[in-house]
Amino acid sequence: MSSLKHPVGPQSSRVYWRRRLVVGLALLAIVVVILLIVFAPRGNSDASAPVATHTSVPTKTPTHASAPVGTATPVTTQTATAKPLPTTKTTAAAKTCKNSDVDVEAITDNDNYAAAQQPKLSFSITNTGTAACTFDVGTAKQVFTITSGTEVYWKSTDCQVKPASTVILLEPGKTLASAPITWDRTRSDPSTCNAKTRPAVPAGGASYHLQVTVNGVVSSGTKQFLLY
Repeated sequence: MSSLKHPVGPQSSRVYWRRRLVVGLALLAIVVVILLIVFAPRGNSDASAPVATHTSVPTKTPTHASAPVGTATPVTTQTATAKPLPTTKTTAAAKTCKNSDVDVEAITDNDNYAAAQQPKLSFSITNTGTAACTFDVGTAKQVFTITSGTEVYWKSTDCQVKPASTVILLEPGKTLASAPITWDRTRSDPSTCNAKTRPAVPAGGASYHLQVTVNGVVSSGTKQFLLY
């Protein structure tokens, strides 16, 4: 018989068969490992894992809901408790206020105006200093300016009649409010002062800004309002 089936050697055939079995199992294990390597699924681990995606949630921009036109609540300002400006000159002996110690705020009586409504314009003035002082707040020193964008539509000094000087005493920390003047929603120009009619300004929701200057002190900001 062949030596493959009947091993020849100094040891028993059982020993040779055990050795062959071990070698065969080792070869079989190697073949299995090679097959696993060759035929194993080749996938991108990153692709197989679920990828977390971030979906942006639209953010609603807060909007300011305007009150119904024609029924707007009068604008609340610090002038709610302010005293009216004196109409006569003061006789008190005090130094003239420094412009840096005076604060002016432009005011309109509403934020929105229907077609038949005419804005009432005014201002408040406050002595932000520590001592009482005098300041000229007369109509000769007041300038109301209405703009939209970069265009000036109306200025109180264009057709002013009998401007006057009124020097008053401003107490420290106190706020005074001017009497309102009415704007007829027309353009102003010195050349149209004697005209029977003047062109109306654009409306339909147009936005305007009021700025007030008193004796060289410009209001700290403009007051926006809409015309319908």
